[in-house]
Amino acid sequence: MSKKLSLVKEELFENIFTHAHGGIAIVSLEGNWVKVNKSVCKLFGYSEEELYNYSFQELTHRDDLDADLNHMQQLLDGDIDNYQIEKRYFHKNGHVVWALLSVSLVRDVLNKPLYFISQIIDISAQKSANWHLQFLVNVVKGQNEKLNDFAQIATHDIRTHAGNLSSITEFLEEEFDTISTNENYIMLKESVSNLIDTIDHLNTIRVDKPQKSNSLNNLNLYKYVKNAMYNISAIAKKEGCEIKNNVDKDIMVLGIKAYLDSIVLNFLTNAIKYKSPLREPVIELNTFIKDNFIVLQIKDNGQGIDLKENRNKLFKLKATFHDHHDSRGVGLYITKNHIESIGGRIEVESKVGEGTCFSIYFLKA
Repeated sequence: MSKKLSLVKEELFENIFTHAHGGIAIVSLEGNWVKVNKSVCKLFGYSEEELYNYSFQELTHRDDLDADLNHMQQLLDGDIDNYQIEKRYFHKNGHVVWALLSVSLVRDVLNKPLYFISQIIDISAQKSANWHLQFLVNVVKGQNEKLNDFAQIATHDIRTHAGNLSSITEFLEEEFDTISTNENYIMLKESVSNLIDTIDHLNTIRVDKPQKSNSLNNLNLYKYVKNAMYNISAIAKKEGCEIKNNVDKDIMVLGIKAYLDSIVLNFLTNAIKYKSPLREPVIELNTFIKDNFIVLQIKDNGQGIDLKENRNKLFKLKATFHDHHDSRGVGLYITKNHIESIGGRIEVESKVGEGTCFSIYFLKA
């Protein structure tokens, strides 16, 4: 019975050794292959007979050989029981194979070393993916550094120009006594003031961009809608556009100042930009509460969007839906990212020739 059990164990070991998915090899104390399974042969591209003509040292990349030999000596000296390293081998075709090598030492009953058992797993694909990922990380890091430099220069230079415009408005008030009551001048002065505020908000994001929802601020949505309306008042006046602000004056949302500025401003300018040539443009803003969100609806009577054809690419970068000289396909893409980065979402309803209604979901303060 014992002999039969022994034969079963030997057969089981042989099957496991031969058909194991990972590479298993028995290596002599000198580094020669004593026995290898099919996975090892496949890994190196040699037949079993060919592989026995080589030592593992001959197949190992020279930059990894010393580390492997040092670990083997530690095994022989009894300093360690096993070791695991990442190392490079050469394939029969000449290319490099990255492998995860695990090695242990088998001794006899007198504790004399007999041979090494090595497990060899191909990790070339993981290494390639890691290199590719690291390459992308380095590219993104470089681009972020460039963007940060650009943002720093832009905020500094635009602030200088805005400050200059503010000074000019003061000079005009000193020179012309009645100009401060002129409607167009009042719009100009307020727009310059709002521009300076926007630069301050953008600079705050550049210096200390919030990463968590608890970094968001309680913001009065009505105030931001009112400011955005004022900032485009000259454009609205020129285009004959009526803007109805029905937003609750006391409603508060969670957001980032510069993002909320940009979100409302972008939807209003788009509604005017894509007005219908058949009627005077009208934009209506309303709010309501839904679960944990404040929903801002911005409805226009413009050209509308064919959602059946364009819904899936509505917020994609460089996607445009109307023939307009100023269309770049960037505004909605950036705006959607801003909305989602502060925990919100956006929905849209539209009919060609009738108009569009965007529903922007903000976290309720």
